[in-house]
Amino acid sequence: MKTIVSVNWLLENLSHKDIILLDTSLNIDVNTYQTIPTSRYFDIKHTFSDKSSRFPNALPTEENFEIECQKLGINTTSKIVVFDEKGIYSSPRVWWMFKGMGHEDVFVLNGGLPEWVKHGFKTEVIKSQNGKGDFKAKFSPDYVKTFEDVAKNITEESFLLVDARSKGRFDGTAPEPRKTLQSGHIKNSKNIPFTSVLTHGKFKSKDELQDIFQDLTSDKEMVFSCGSGITACILSLASELSGKTSRTIFDGSWSEWAERNGLFTALD
Repeated sequence: MKTIVSVNWLLENLSHKDIILLDTSLNIDVNTYQTIPTSRYFDIKHTFSDKSSRFPNALPTEENFEIECQKLGINTTSKIVVFDEKGIYSSPRVWWMFKGMGHEDVFVLNGGLPEWVKHGFKTEVIKSQNGKGDFKAKFSPDYVKTFEDVAKNITEESFLLVDARSKGRFDGTAPEPRKTLQSGHIKNSKNIPFTSVLTHGKFKSKDELQDIFQDLTSDKEMVFSCGSGITACILSLASELSGKTSRTIFDGSWSEWAERNGLFTALD
């Protein structure tokens, strides 16, 4: 299997005993939401994030990730296919999380739910009855850079920080979704808006992605950032599809950087 799979491939393999299909969409009503049959809901916001952190979408602990994956019926032998309702948005975050927790058999559905619906394939409401799985997590610290790592890198420049936010937010000319924070960027970082690696909700071709990453003109390790750790993972996956394996994320991203540096907007 490749890093990304097509909806036609999924249709042919949906009944395979080891395939686990995870809908990673954000802020849905699981009681009415129509999705791909056999899907289980991977709730990033409420279950698969560190609720003790004051920053959004923080990576959960190894222990909590393992427990919650077992509740979803995921096993060590599972081949996991992740997708979301935007095409490509939150699913690469979950791909990255599984990789970082030591599970290599995880793949992203290119085009996600919109591509599935576009082909006229069946949808249904999520069913939550899952037996307990035997999934085991083993976190690799190499997948994460901390605030301190990024601060030190401003002078040491040992890696290249690549920001997935829009050009306006990166340049400080457009507001942040978290209205209390200023927009702008971390010194020496570069900007590749995550939308630039996608077309119609799918990843661009390998040649197109190679052109995008070659424009960075740097041979340093790439570390990806965004607003809160979600879209940075789109760039990580895009880099892998281009032939560059760069899976390290500044998990706190701009939310942590701006808050800890006191970059707040003026009060009215």
